[in-house]
Amino acid sequence: MTRISKPTPCPCGGNHYAQCCGRFIDQGDIPQTAEQLMRSRYTAYTLHNEDYVKSTWHASTRPAEAVAQDEDTKWLGLEVRKHVPAGDAATVEFVARYKIGGRAHRLHETSRFVREEGRWYYVDGSFFTTK
Repeated sequence: MTRISKPTPCPCGGNHYAQCCGRFIDQGDIPQTAEQLMRSRYTAYTLHNEDYVKSTWHASTRPAEAVAQDEDTKWLGLEVRKHVPAGDAATVEFVARYKIGGRAHRLHETSRFVREEGRWYYVDGSFFTTK
């Protein structure tokens, strides 16, 4: 697992890591919105922090097995397209860009989140296909 120093930009495209996703991943702060949780989960993927990814996954859909993390994946950036809060539920549409073996890919997803006892959790997502 890799930690990022304070002056480093956050992989999610936000502010410096420590003030952005680092406060959730490393310092234990609780994301106040589904978008903050989604951004911190993306950042955790870039850092290969499986513990954080699994701890923010809703128990009803969390995989029992390890979350596959391809060491050859190079994450290139995140674009949040839409955040739709609705009480204790929300959706976040995003595009994550990455490369594997020098070949570029895009993950375009609308993720569903729920808030339980003051914490947001990732439930599942619908993927868009690119033609």
